[in-house]
Amino acid sequence: MSNVIQLLPDSVANQIAAGEVIQRPASVIKELMENAIDAGATNIQVITRDAGKSLIQVIDNGCGMNETDARMAFERHATSKIREASDLFALQTMGFRGEALASIAAIAQVELKTRREEDDLGVQINIAASQVESQEPVQCPVGSQFCIKNLFYNVPARRRFLKKTSTELRHIINEFQRVALAHPNVALSLVHNDVPMFSLPAGNIKQRIVNMNGKQMGNNIIPIDTDTVMVKITGFIGKPESAKKTMGDQFFFVNNRFMKHPYLHRAVMDAYDNILQPETIPAYFIFLEVDPQIIDVNIHPTKTEIKFEDERAFWQLLNAAIRESLGKFNMMPSIDFDTTDQIHIPVSNHEGELVEPTVEVNPFYNPFEEERKQPVSSYGSGGTATFRSKASAQGWENLYDGNESNELPDFSALANSEMEKQEPSFEPNEQEQEPVQQTFLSGGTNEESAGSNRFFQLKNRYILTSVKSGLMMIDQKRAHERIIFEGFIRTLQRGASLSQKCLFPEELHFGPEEMAMVNELKPDLLTLGLELQQVNDETFSVLSTPAGLENVSAAQLIDGILTDFRDGEVDLQKEVTEQVATSMARRGAIPYGKVLTTLEMSELFDQLFACMVPNFSPSGKTIISIMDMDEMQKRFM
Repeated sequence: MSNVIQLLPDSVANQIAAGEVIQRPASVIKELMENAIDAGATNIQVITRDAGKSLIQVIDNGCGMNETDARMAFERHATSKIREASDLFALQTMGFRGEALASIAAIAQVELKTRREEDDLGVQINIAASQVESQEPVQCPVGSQFCIKNLFYNVPARRRFLKKTSTELRHIINEFQRVALAHPNVALSLVHNDVPMFSLPAGNIKQRIVNMNGKQMGNNIIPIDTDTVMVKITGFIGKPESAKKTMGDQFFFVNNRFMKHPYLHRAVMDAYDNILQPETIPAYFIFLEVDPQIIDVNIHPTKTEIKFEDERAFWQLLNAAIRESLGKFNMMPSIDFDTTDQIHIPVSNHEGELVEPTVEVNPFYNPFEEERKQPVSSYGSGGTATFRSKASAQGWENLYDGNESNELPDFSALANSEMEKQEPSFEPNEQEQEPVQQTFLSGGTNEESAGSNRFFQLKNRYILTSVKSGLMMIDQKRAHERIIFEGFIRTLQRGASLSQKCLFPEELHFGPEEMAMVNELKPDLLTLGLELQQVNDETFSVLSTPAGLENVSAAQLIDGILTDFRDGEVDLQKEVTEQVATSMARRGAIPYGKVLTTLEMSELFDQLFACMVPNFSPSGKTIISIMDMDEMQKRFM
């Protein structure tokens, strides 16, 4: 029997490794930029075509490589940064595994030109599918030039899983921004399809944030700076009023390495507790400097997840640092002490005398006069209430007239005598109304009672109404989403948009990534009634908005749409339009917590059941739930 176990060829092993390290074109750019920074580059250029599918070019002015190192760099597990296992816990560089270049060469056509400063000539190497096709001397500047063509050309199944150009470009921008923020002392540029997208000069971290996100960001962030024995925390956090519903401006860095850490993100959100608008997220650019021995960066192939030795301690320190910064810059709500009815303490004047406070006293004030003026209820008191009002009118001192002893008068006798003088009446008068028992959610006999009892709003979130089978519960926000969505769909089917011109056009400011997304979605937004005009490289002007969306501003609407599309994976044009309609419906629907009148609930009910699909929201969530009579009866057994 032949042997079953055998070693994989290097080319196949490299393709398997590429599936972990190289997920998309953005992964190639990340690895090459980090290698350039480790090589000491002060200027890095990134050039892409078709979002990296056909071309990725990374040019740096780093130290370069000689002929032997250039050839060895494409071997698997070849690295200049690790000599033994203990080096993994003292890492200060970006790349270290030695899998990146080998993985890239396994699934693309790679050309490398590199030269050291002390060499007269450089070397050019061409590799395709892990096979070296040529190696020869070449004249080139100091540094390295990587040219990656036709990514996944020899793995068609992987190439089919790549998303459309705009989606892959967003991932490239995300990776570029992470490297740019971690290394503000390095000049960086990004060009896509011959269009410059970023040109970031070297500077400090705040200049890098402003150059990357737009000038308005500089006015919306405050510094954070805390130094402890365990960690040094620096960077910038967003002001509460500038928080957005859009994710994307949240960055954590540990020893200048970008990381994703949901646990520490909760520490940030907890520090902003009670000072943010609902469902908004502040921007933050936080840098942690720690001892490399207390973290593990080797738990994920892309090195974006980091394990801390004591995460709870880091959580507390980060939370306290953010609270301190918010308080230092008066971002926390101040305590406003009310001075109404406060006791006045006399203070001395210049002559040493006390200033006597002015107090007005009414010697004829009778506290029982107010009680006599108030209407008297007979429920639960009978004639005793009448007696008390008369006793108050006479004054309590009259009850003691003629009583020379220290004994108290017989109040029960007085009460009985007063009760005998007045016949008790049980008929309701103007001030005494017989209590009326109202039936909850029951049908009335007239139009007014039927309208008032048909619907009931619970917790300003659900609409309850009685139906034949039991009790119907309607989610008011999802119901309104369905109504708006189907209205948009009918508009698209008619081929005409319903919009209203803005009397005073609103200006919206975006970063480069958001500008690319808005330009991509402009045709679909215009179809649905939202007309935008680009003013400059970071500003759009809102010319018209969809009719019927009074609950949301254009800024909130665009912000919500960008949130939905930031990680959206939509390919077909029809699906894009429907996705925009879904997002606009979600942002334009009445929010939870809004009090609805009976008429509004009735109209919402009627419009919902006029929809084609009244049971589910555009995103597929349940709108209607019915509790039948059998289930209700079981609750009372």
